[in-house]
Amino acid sequence: MVENENSLAGIWKDWRLHAIVLGIVIITELIGTFRIPVGPGVILLLPMLYALVIGLVLYFTPVVKEKQSKNAEPIIVLGVSLLLAKIGVIIGPALPEVIEAGPALLLQELGNLGTILLALPVAIWLGLKREAVGMTHSIGREPNVGLIMDKFGINSPEGRGVMAMYIFGTVFGAVFLGLIAGLLATLTPLSPLSFAMASGVGSGSMMAAASGSLVAAFPELESQIVAFAGASNLLSLSTGLWVSIFIGLPLTEKIYARMTRNKEGY
Repeated sequence: MVENENSLAGIWKDWRLHAIVLGIVIITELIGTFRIPVGPGVILLLPMLYALVIGLVLYFTPVVKEKQSKNAEPIIVLGVSLLLAKIGVIIGPALPEVIEAGPALLLQELGNLGTILLALPVAIWLGLKREAVGMTHSIGREPNVGLIMDKFGINSPEGRGVMAMYIFGTVFGAVFLGLIAGLLATLTPLSPLSFAMASGVGSGSMMAAASGSLVAAFPELESQIVAFAGASNLLSLSTGLWVSIFIGLPLTEKIYARMTRNKEGY
């Protein structure tokens, strides 16, 4: 108990870590957001992306020592916990909107289960072990990171898997959705509002990138696109964690166990 208290006290007294984080935040906020039009799509370069790149580069320099790297791990859990608390506060007032929403919005979260059916077999085929459970049980955004950390721990194979997907989604997710939403909306006969609904996967950066490209392609529908994308994202935040807890993660573990039964002696 005393050792844990001393360890926590050491984390909060690690002035170098806090100074590095504060410096990264200031730099990324000063850089701001860049919008790069690519045909009907838009690539958004967000401060979160700069922060990841700068932090990764600093890790390989003398500025960040092994002590700061280890001290940062429990702070990640704290940050995710605060974010989950914020999401919980959002869910309460949004319950009437969730009830009034149509079945398309309410059932959209089930579409994220496609990561299990499509990506899990590929991950196992590539030779990944329990990391595949964390990587494929969802799209790996903040609530899902919190779920895996709570159930398995950040240093577990599942924890490494979900964090890998979280970083990958942060770096490439907004770029991909920003491009694919605009391209599909202009190349297919489907309503751009359907793509606005599909952009709400539970990530603010991904939703902003997708809805931004849709607004650029259909400026006359800007207010409707923003409304549908925002409602969709809110519903994903409201229901996505429950879908992962009761459907996504159990289904992933069951499929993983069945597919690796011969390899691991199940």
